[in-house]
Amino acid sequence: MKTCLILTGGSLNMEFAEAYIRSHSFQYVIAVDAALKKAHQLGLAVQAAVGDFDTLGREDLARYQKENGISWDIHKPEKDETDTELAVYTALRSGCDEIVMLGALGGRLDHTIGNIHLLYYCLEKGMPAYLVDERNRVWLTDRRTTFYKDRQWGKYVSFLPLTFEVKGITLTGFKYPLYKKDIQIGPSLCISNEITEQEATLDFDSGVLVCVESKD
Repeated sequence: MKTCLILTGGSLNMEFAEAYIRSHSFQYVIAVDAALKKAHQLGLAVQAAVGDFDTLGREDLARYQKENGISWDIHKPEKDETDTELAVYTALRSGCDEIVMLGALGGRLDHTIGNIHLLYYCLEKGMPAYLVDERNRVWLTDRRTTFYKDRQWGKYVSFLPLTFEVKGITLTGFKYPLYKKDIQIGPSLCISNEITEQEATLDFDSGVLVCVESKD
């Protein structure tokens, strides 16, 4: 599997990022705009740099462009896509099978919501994708999913509908089980559940769910 790390220009806890990168393996690294500087601080070998680089600045851009081994995808600031969206397209073109995004949560709320919507684009393409920070792991599912207690990101697991309605949710192995429950955007029924068995199962008939695994 070719796993891609996208280091975005958003808020990033460098201590967490360093520990996370040490414990995971990535075959392709994309730096978004000023995250190129953070990538170097983290000792990452970057394969692609994407964005308008208005945050990085022309002087640093010129300096980094002298380095070998980086594929550059430079855009004008006046564009329809966010830099992170462009990075996702780069990952797809590069034949990546999975994406992990660091720095995509926190910071500007509009970008955070936009990054969650990018997960849907990845889901449509059949590519698992995750937004990760020191407290949360966020991803989407449109099918039956098994959770393992020894692999969970944090104490809590929440499910929120991305589509207006998700039908027939059944939860087993959770503190708060459900059976064939329909949920819609608005109520918070499936927030802050907990895995109580070694394996827990989410099953549903139709729709798309945002899965948020959270630590205190």
